[in-house]
Amino acid sequence: MDTLPTAIVGDAYTSSHLWNLLCDLVDLDNRMAGQEGEAEGAQLVKDAFDSYGLRDASITEFEIPGWWRGSSSLTVEHERTHAFDAQHETVALPGTPSGDVTAEIIDIGHGLPEDFQTTDVAGKLVLASSLTPDGYGRWIHRGEKYGAAVRGGAAGFLFRNHLDGNLPPTGSVGNEDGPGDIPAIGVSKEVGKRLVRYCEDSETRARLAIDCRNERTTTRNIEAVVGPETDEEVLVTAHIDAHDIGEGANDNGVGTVLVTEIGRLLMQIADDIETRVRCLVFGAEEVGLYGAYEWTETHDLARVKCIINLDGAGYSRTADIYTHGYDAIGEAFTAVQDEFGVPVEISSDIRPHSDHWPFVQRGVPGAQGRSVADDSGRGWGHTHGDTLDKLDVRDLRDLSVVFTAGILELARADREIPHKPVSEIRAATIEQDYEAGMRNAGTWPFEETNTTEDDD
Repeated sequence: MDTLPTAIVGDAYTSSHLWNLLCDLVDLDNRMAGQEGEAEGAQLVKDAFDSYGLRDASITEFEIPGWWRGSSSLTVEHERTHAFDAQHETVALPGTPSGDVTAEIIDIGHGLPEDFQTTDVAGKLVLASSLTPDGYGRWIHRGEKYGAAVRGGAAGFLFRNHLDGNLPPTGSVGNEDGPGDIPAIGVSKEVGKRLVRYCEDSETRARLAIDCRNERTTTRNIEAVVGPETDEEVLVTAHIDAHDIGEGANDNGVGTVLVTEIGRLLMQIADDIETRVRCLVFGAEEVGLYGAYEWTETHDLARVKCIINLDGAGYSRTADIYTHGYDAIGEAFTAVQDEFGVPVEISSDIRPHSDHWPFVQRGVPGAQGRSVADDSGRGWGHTHGDTLDKLDVRDLRDLSVVFTAGILELARADREIPHKPVSEIRAATIEQDYEAGMRNAGTWPFEETNTTEDDD
């Protein structure tokens, strides 16, 4: 089948299935990785797969390092002592260790690699913006800034939002097997600007205190299939977990419900699909891509034709596809753009920070499906403001049509999408200037011995 039937498009534009499921997900207390809400959300997704008639719906559990929020505060010694300790003034970053340190605050600006090269941060509380300046060439991830602070011998890490709204940002800083090395919190743009001003005036000291719990817990992946029993399959994926300070409506409730909706729509033309499609929702993305890594380590990746990972969609209806240099994926979405006459942004850039990456780094063709938003960075994501009221069901319906049509295109038997040598992915990651930052963050996946591998 070359195109998405008109009846399916009409169904998508009148469906309430995805919005109803999204409401159910955001009404859970929280979907933090390895906690009760994530488990309840996983069951909701499996129930949706079952009710839509997808085959072999299952939940697979496995262990990960868990993290539970306690209290956090920052007490600043500047003329008059001021304590930032209310819920919306500081948030401990998931994976942080507990700690109680007093040290000088130093403003590192944007936290670019060159900022750390020219500034002595040893023994200090490092204050870094969440912003990557326009024109820099690539996004500097929070984990990279935290890792650079650790490598520089910092005593603690203060991550300040660059967007208005008095909302502190969250995001994981844990290591692969447990907590990070130094205590870390997020603060709002408004609190951050005040701290920057204090640093400009004179040497400013502060006490950073965090109480939290780090211990092993259980997360899970949820999956089901639609279409024929073929040797290879197309994966459409998202993640069920969300940060505990918001509802996780956009990040990544939207991605999760889009995966279920794509499965529902494809079921109506299951006999015409040429390659099996696996709808797969991972656990524990926000704290280290654990669900995706678990799946790649327990399945034959040679059977994966490609993966489309939906993460970062929802704040608009214009799809945004990052192909990681797999041109055949971009060509499939160009065909969708031509068929429906709607804009689809397509980039060949590397994006090594979501559940497609454990596949792409092994040479599996993969793309991240997002939507174009006006705000720089995550917008409301990773804050208390990631709530249902920011979203519009009409955007989700548009995206469901574009991504379903794209998956159908990718499932065509005559559309070849070759795997790449690991060495080629490694070279592209280096060329796009990610190596130093990923090494700082402890996420560089390519051993030196991989440079001559032809596949993985």
